[in-house]
Amino acid sequence: MSSCRVGLRLAACLLNISEARKKYVVENIAKAALLERNGNSVLAACLEAFQSIDMEIQEGIHPCLGAVDLIPIYPLSGVGVEECGAVARSLAENLIRSVPGCSVFLFGEADLPEKRPLVQRRKQLGWFTRRDFSSLTPDLGPAPARRCGLTGIGASPYVMNCNVTIDSQDLTLGKEIASAIRGSNVNGLKGVQTMAFPHEGKIEIACNVESFEDQEVTETSEGSQYMAYSVLGDHFYYVSPHYIEAQVKKLASDRGIGTIGRALIGFTPQECKSCAEYAIKESIGEFWKIREGVFM
Repeated sequence: MSSCRVGLRLAACLLNISEARKKYVVENIAKAALLERNGNSVLAACLEAFQSIDMEIQEGIHPCLGAVDLIPIYPLSGVGVEECGAVARSLAENLIRSVPGCSVFLFGEADLPEKRPLVQRRKQLGWFTRRDFSSLTPDLGPAPARRCGLTGIGASPYVMNCNVTIDSQDLTLGKEIASAIRGSNVNGLKGVQTMAFPHEGKIEIACNVESFEDQEVTETSEGSQYMAYSVLGDHFYYVSPHYIEAQVKKLASDRGIGTIGRALIGFTPQECKSCAEYAIKESIGEFWKIREGVFM
């Protein structure tokens, strides 16, 4: 969401859909958002996604529960996470009214009063093991339909995705490395959630990198462990992608293997804000084409 004046009020919706192989499907979903002129761009993108993706026949390595798997709302500038939570709840209600069979679970600031984080909700619902849809209980909507699955909608400080590929086909070894940097473990990286899974003949360490508030974090620079940004005077920090890559590289080297590279899926919080401001200023709708990739 934004105003016509760049830099005033910006929030990002980084829509997660259960399709990555069919580029035309992904682009059609993005275009549906662009063609919507009544302020319902995210809803329009979701409607297109539900029409295009059938969870009964969906195949993929990455865990997912819904055709539209996740709709997170992140504050970027001039808007707080509480307001983003209200936007997320309103979107959830509109979605279940608009899509027959759509069901929703809430997380973060949209999940009142508990405000349970996404990782907790996913564990409760079996997202990591993809349980049978019929056994899931949504927060809103009917029991999940097999075609639609279950969609997560919520709001939180920005979450970035950073993946590092190791030069190995050993999934057990990959899980060891992922566990070593996981924020919930001793000596893990704060705010980092990890998984390891096969990817193009190698093993990918996939990281969700959460933003957090911490009065003890003082050193922030490109070469340090943490990066910083602020929204409405609140200061947030996240672990640098460079630091994540360095840690994975060290852990892999200790096990006698190398790394192939790092992929930042989408943007850092600062990049997301800058790209949104630039796209609005220049009236560029299909911004992902300029970046030579699909970013939503």
